[in-house]
Amino acid sequence: VEYYTTMQYIHRYLHPGDSVLEIGAGTGRYAIALAQEGYDVTAVELVERNLDALRAKIMPEMRIHALQGNALDLSMLESESYDMTLLFGPMYHLISETDKRQAISEALRVTKPGGILMVAYCITDGPMINYTFRLERYGFLTERGMLDPETWKFHPERGFLFEHNTKADVDRLIEGFPVKRLHYVATDGLLSFLQTELETMDDETLQALLRYHLSVCEREDLIGATAHSLDIVRKTESEEL
Repeated sequence: VEYYTTMQYIHRYLHPGDSVLEIGAGTGRYAIALAQEGYDVTAVELVERNLDALRAKIMPEMRIHALQGNALDLSMLESESYDMTLLFGPMYHLISETDKRQAISEALRVTKPGGILMVAYCITDGPMINYTFRLERYGFLTERGMLDPETWKFHPERGFLFEHNTKADVDRLIEGFPVKRLHYVATDGLLSFLQTELETMDDETLQALLRYHLSVCEREDLIGATAHSLDIVRKTESEEL
């Protein structure tokens, strides 16, 4: 659902001939799909084995350049080079606010004025219900200090795999940058609570459910009830803020 929703919004803003940068491309799920559609794609990935897997998927007809790099330092890329920049995987793992803002800053630097930046986050409340309570991991997490039962904050620095945020965290991270927010999307939203049911749902019902999801995934009263979110902004000049 997260992938499906994200691709819907990517296609809303991409135009023929656009150049796309994906930072933290992993094994290439988005980068390869967009290259197959004919877009000029640059994929940056930190982990070598992921980069090898991505490169193995590249076909001769694809316009895709895959290179190793860190979201915190994209100095190998020229400023204002890309029509759309995707910053997905890194924000799942960067812990400090300084590093998160540095990653956003670098992503914006290489994005053209008027270009689109999409930033994906893991959100606290979906996993709190599904992982902590539905799968009965509360004791496991609290005993190891991975979850604070008073603040309800996950602690990746103590072994929890992902960094989780709230909408307020995302608002604070993007504050002060020369951008205009276009959308804030709960990319799996309420459907994140139907993981088992989605596996056995008939196609007609599933397609109807996805249409419903797309109709409510930006509703302010629902955007916190998700496992992942997508912040979509347009790079502007400072005076346009």
